[in-house]
Amino acid sequence: MNDLTPAPDDTPTARMGARIKAFRLSRQMSLRDLGARSGTTASFLSQLERGTSGAAVSTLMKIAEALSVSVAELFEERGGGLHRVLRRSERLALPQADGYRKTLLSQQPIRDFEVYVGHFDPGGSTGPDAYTHGDSHEMMLVLHGRVEIALGEELHLLQDGDCIEYRSSTPHRIANPGPGPAEVQWIISPVTSAKSDWDQYARKAP
Repeated sequence: MNDLTPAPDDTPTARMGARIKAFRLSRQMSLRDLGARSGTTASFLSQLERGTSGAAVSTLMKIAEALSVSVAELFEERGGGLHRVLRRSERLALPQADGYRKTLLSQQPIRDFEVYVGHFDPGGSTGPDAYTHGDSHEMMLVLHGRVEIALGEELHLLQDGDCIEYRSSTPHRIANPGPGPAEVQWIISPVTSAKSDWDQYARKAP
Protein backbone atom coordinates (compact mmCIF):
# COMPACT_ATOMS: atom_id res chain seq x y z
CA MET A 1 0.00 0.00 0.00
CA ASN A 2 1.51 3.35 -1.02
CA ASP A 3 1.09 6.67 0.77
CA LEU A 4 -1.79 7.70 -1.52
CA THR A 5 -3.92 4.65 -0.76
CA PRO A 6 -6.38 5.22 2.09
CA ALA A 7 -6.40 2.80 4.98
CA PRO A 8 -9.22 0.23 4.75
CA ASP A 9 -11.06 1.91 7.61
CA ASP A 10 -10.65 5.44 6.18
CA THR A 11 -12.58 5.15 2.93
CA PRO A 12 -15.93 6.91 2.37
CA THR A 13 -17.66 3.51 2.44
CA ALA A 14 -16.02 2.58 5.74
CA ARG A 15 -16.85 5.94 7.32
CA MET A 16 -20.48 5.62 6.22
CA GLY A 17 -20.57 2.10 7.65
CA ALA A 18 -19.22 3.39 10.96
CA ARG A 19 -21.96 6.04 11.07
CA ILE A 20 -24.65 3.43 10.39
CA LYS A 21 -23.25 1.36 13.25
CA ALA A 22 -23.22 4.40 15.56
CA PHE A 23 -26.85 5.20 14.71
CA ARG A 24 -27.83 1.56 15.24
CA LEU A 25 -26.06 1.18 18.59
CA SER A 26 -27.45 4.48 19.88
CA ARG A 27 -30.92 3.03 19.33
CA GLN A 28 -29.95 -0.26 21.02
CA MET A 29 -30.79 -2.16 17.84
CA SER A 30 -29.13 -5.42 16.88
CA LEU A 31 -28.03 -6.18 13.33
CA ARG A 32 -30.99 -8.56 13.11
CA ASP A 33 -33.40 -5.83 14.30
CA LEU A 34 -32.15 -3.36 11.71
CA GLY A 35 -32.22 -6.02 9.03
CA ALA A 36 -35.85 -6.83 9.79
CA ARG A 37 -36.85 -3.17 9.73
CA SER A 38 -34.95 -2.33 6.54
CA GLY A 39 -35.62 -5.49 4.53
CA THR A 40 -31.95 -6.52 4.56
CA THR A 41 -30.00 -9.15 6.48
CA ALA A 42 -27.70 -9.10 9.50
CA SER A 43 -24.80 -10.47 7.45
CA PHE A 44 -25.20 -7.77 4.79
CA LEU A 45 -25.38 -5.02 7.42
CA SER A 46 -22.30 -6.40 9.17
CA GLN A 47 -20.33 -6.11 5.93
CA LEU A 48 -21.75 -2.64 5.29
CA GLU A 49 -20.78 -1.42 8.78
CA ARG A 50 -17.25 -2.78 8.34
CA GLY A 51 -16.92 -1.00 5.01
CA THR A 52 -16.34 -4.21 3.06
CA SER A 53 -19.55 -3.83 1.06
CA GLY A 54 -21.49 -0.95 -0.43
CA ALA A 55 -25.24 -0.53 -0.87
CA ALA A 56 -27.62 0.79 -3.48
CA VAL A 57 -29.30 4.13 -2.79
CA SER A 58 -32.67 2.41 -2.49
CA THR A 59 -31.25 0.15 0.22
CA LEU A 60 -29.67 3.08 2.05
CA MET A 61 -33.04 4.84 1.98
CA LYS A 62 -34.64 1.84 3.72
CA ILE A 63 -31.83 1.70 6.30
CA ALA A 64 -32.12 5.44 6.97
CA GLU A 65 -35.88 5.15 7.42
CA ALA A 66 -35.42 2.25 9.85
CA LEU A 67 -32.96 4.38 11.83
CA SER A 68 -35.23 7.48 11.67
CA VAL A 69 -32.57 9.58 9.95
CA SER A 70 -32.17 11.05 6.49
CA VAL A 71 -29.96 9.46 3.84
CA ALA A 72 -27.83 12.62 3.94
CA GLU A 73 -27.01 11.96 7.59
CA LEU A 74 -25.51 8.60 6.65
CA PHE A 75 -22.95 10.49 4.57
CA GLU A 76 -22.55 13.57 6.75
CA GLU A 77 -19.07 14.02 8.23
CA ARG A 78 -19.24 15.36 11.78
CA GLY A 79 -16.48 15.90 14.23
CA GLY A 80 -16.82 14.98 17.87
CA GLY A 81 -18.82 11.79 17.35
CA LEU A 82 -21.98 11.70 19.43
CA HIS A 83 -20.79 14.39 21.84
CA ARG A 84 -22.06 17.68 20.47
CA VAL A 85 -22.93 21.00 22.04
CA LEU A 86 -26.33 22.40 21.10
CA ARG A 87 -26.45 26.19 21.27
CA ARG A 88 -29.74 27.86 22.12
CA SER A 89 -29.80 29.49 18.70
CA GLU A 90 -29.42 26.06 17.04
CA ARG A 91 -32.44 24.41 18.62
CA LEU A 92 -35.05 22.98 16.28
CA ALA A 93 -38.41 24.64 16.79
CA LEU A 94 -41.97 23.79 15.84
CA PRO A 95 -43.94 26.48 14.00
CA GLN A 96 -45.09 28.91 16.68
CA ALA A 97 -48.63 28.48 17.94
CA ASP A 98 -50.67 31.17 19.68
CA GLY A 99 -48.82 31.81 22.95
CA TYR A 100 -46.83 28.57 22.80
CA ARG A 101 -43.44 27.60 21.37
CA LYS A 102 -41.81 24.16 21.50
CA THR A 103 -38.14 23.42 20.81
CA LEU A 104 -36.27 20.11 20.52
CA LEU A 105 -33.09 19.59 22.57
CA SER A 106 -32.20 15.94 21.92
CA GLN A 107 -30.12 15.38 18.82
CA GLN A 108 -29.66 12.56 16.35
CA PRO A 109 -28.45 9.88 16.52
CA ILE A 110 -29.26 9.70 20.26
CA ARG A 111 -32.83 8.45 20.33
CA ASP A 112 -33.15 6.44 23.56
CA PHE A 113 -35.03 9.44 24.94
CA GLU A 114 -36.25 12.80 23.68
CA VAL A 115 -36.15 16.17 25.41
CA TYR A 116 -38.23 19.24 24.60
CA VAL A 117 -38.65 22.72 26.06
CA GLY A 118 -42.01 24.50 25.97
CA HIS A 119 -42.37 28.29 26.27
CA PHE A 120 -45.80 29.59 27.30
CA ASP A 121 -46.92 33.20 27.19
CA PRO A 122 -49.58 34.21 29.75
CA GLY A 123 -52.72 32.35 28.72
CA GLY A 124 -50.80 30.14 26.27
CA SER A 125 -51.39 26.39 26.11
CA THR A 126 -50.59 23.25 24.15
CA GLY A 127 -53.97 23.60 22.48
CA PRO A 128 -57.69 23.49 23.24
CA ASP A 129 -57.78 19.72 23.65
CA ALA A 130 -55.78 17.16 25.61
CA TYR A 131 -53.53 14.92 23.52
CA THR A 132 -51.64 11.61 23.74
CA HIS A 133 -48.56 10.21 22.01
CA GLY A 134 -47.48 6.59 22.33
CA ASP A 135 -47.26 4.91 25.73
CA SER A 136 -43.91 6.07 27.16
CA HIS A 137 -42.69 7.39 30.49
CA GLU A 138 -42.89 11.19 30.43
CA MET A 139 -41.62 13.72 32.96
CA MET A 140 -42.41 17.44 32.89
CA LEU A 141 -40.25 19.87 34.89
CA VAL A 142 -41.24 23.50 35.39
CA LEU A 143 -38.14 25.61 34.71
CA HIS A 144 -39.81 28.88 35.66
CA GLY A 145 -43.27 30.37 36.04
CA ARG A 146 -46.47 28.45 36.75
CA VAL A 147 -48.41 25.97 34.63
CA GLU A 148 -51.50 23.85 34.96
CA ILE A 149 -51.40 20.31 33.63
CA ALA A 150 -54.59 18.34 33.09
CA LEU A 151 -54.06 14.56 33.26
CA GLY A 152 -57.32 12.86 32.41
CA GLU A 153 -59.75 14.16 35.02
CA GLU A 154 -56.98 15.46 37.32
CA LEU A 155 -55.68 19.04 37.33
CA HIS A 156 -52.32 19.94 38.87
CA LEU A 157 -50.85 23.41 39.42
CA LEU A 158 -47.04 23.40 39.27
CA GLN A 159 -44.47 26.15 39.75
CA ASP A 160 -40.68 26.66 39.57
CA GLY A 161 -38.83 23.43 40.27
CA ASP A 162 -41.91 21.20 40.45
CA CYS A 163 -42.10 18.13 38.24
CA ILE A 164 -44.65 15.44 37.46
CA GLU A 165 -44.43 12.00 35.82
CA TYR A 166 -47.11 10.21 33.79
CA ARG A 167 -47.66 7.92 30.83
CA SER A 168 -47.71 9.70 27.49
CA SER A 169 -50.84 7.67 26.69
CA THR A 170 -52.72 9.65 29.37
CA PRO A 171 -54.62 12.56 27.77
CA HIS A 172 -52.79 15.70 28.87
CA ARG A 173 -52.89 19.43 28.28
CA ILE A 174 -50.60 22.16 29.64
CA ALA A 175 -51.59 25.82 30.06
CA ASN A 176 -50.09 28.92 31.66
CA PRO A 177 -52.64 30.58 33.98
CA GLY A 178 -50.14 33.06 35.45
CA PRO A 179 -49.51 36.72 34.65
CA GLY A 180 -45.95 36.02 33.47
CA PRO A 181 -44.28 33.67 30.99
CA ALA A 182 -43.57 30.03 31.88
CA GLU A 183 -41.10 27.46 30.60
CA VAL A 184 -41.19 23.67 31.01
CA GLN A 185 -39.03 20.75 29.98
CA TRP A 186 -40.29 17.34 28.87
CA ILE A 187 -38.22 14.16 29.01
CA ILE A 188 -39.75 11.13 27.27
CA SER A 189 -38.44 7.56 27.10
CA PRO A 190 -38.65 5.62 24.92
CA VAL A 191 -39.22 8.09 22.10
CA THR A 192 -42.71 8.54 20.70
CA SER A 193 -41.85 10.81 17.76
CA ALA A 194 -41.26 9.50 14.26
CA LYS A 195 -38.98 11.08 11.69
CA SER A 196 -42.05 12.70 10.10
CA ASP A 197 -42.63 14.51 13.41
CA TRP A 198 -39.02 15.77 13.61
CA ASP A 199 -39.24 16.97 10.01
CA GLN A 200 -41.82 19.55 11.16
CA TYR A 201 -39.11 21.35 13.09
CA ALA A 202 -37.21 24.26 11.57
CA ARG A 203 -33.78 25.41 12.69
CA LYS A 204 -34.20 28.84 14.19
CA ALA A 205 -33.57 30.70 17.42
CA PRO A 206 -36.39 30.24 19.97
